[in-house]
Amino acid sequence: MSTRPLLTLIAAVSADGFISTGKGVPWDLPRDKEHFRGTTRGQWLLLGRRTYEEMIGWFEDRHPLVLTRNPSFMPQVGERVASVDEALNLAAAHGVKELFDCGGGGAYAAAMPCADRLILTHVDSKLGGGVPFPTVNSGEWRQTSRQHFPADSTHAQALDFATYERFKASTEPSRAAL
Repeated sequence: MSTRPLLTLIAAVSADGFISTGKGVPWDLPRDKEHFRGTTRGQWLLLGRRTYEEMIGWFEDRHPLVLTRNPSFMPQVGERVASVDEALNLAAAHGVKELFDCGGGGAYAAAMPCADRLILTHVDSKLGGGVPFPTVNSGEWRQTSRQHFPADSTHAQALDFATYERFKASTEPSRAAL
């Protein structure tokens, strides 16, 4: 019997809780791109179809699983899955230890209930609307690391890399503390 992989959501999130204004990543943050690429190199990824299409060209050393309700969609690279459970089962059957959910909003929302870890880039910028990152219940997550980087000549916004581990189930959602 296969062991369920760790499910990690990795995202850049604005100070007001959004990942995008509707299309693509709204920031040009080389340090965040390097962090994302380094963290996901050689890994299996779970992505929504639109995010997958925006990331074509990034998969040479990653295995994408495309989460879509369209049974006729066939990705150029990787495989189609209809649910987070299917993705976890497929990854487990291949001996994968960790599956990284890279978005977008629908893929994050579908995966959040069974996520084990969050790797978030907190961007010191407000988008004012768009695609939200799912509500994070502060009663379920504890921050295990955080690294701050001020704005500089190549980064218009300050950012923090933070990792959170789920520690208990709760029923009351809250955006506090993250």
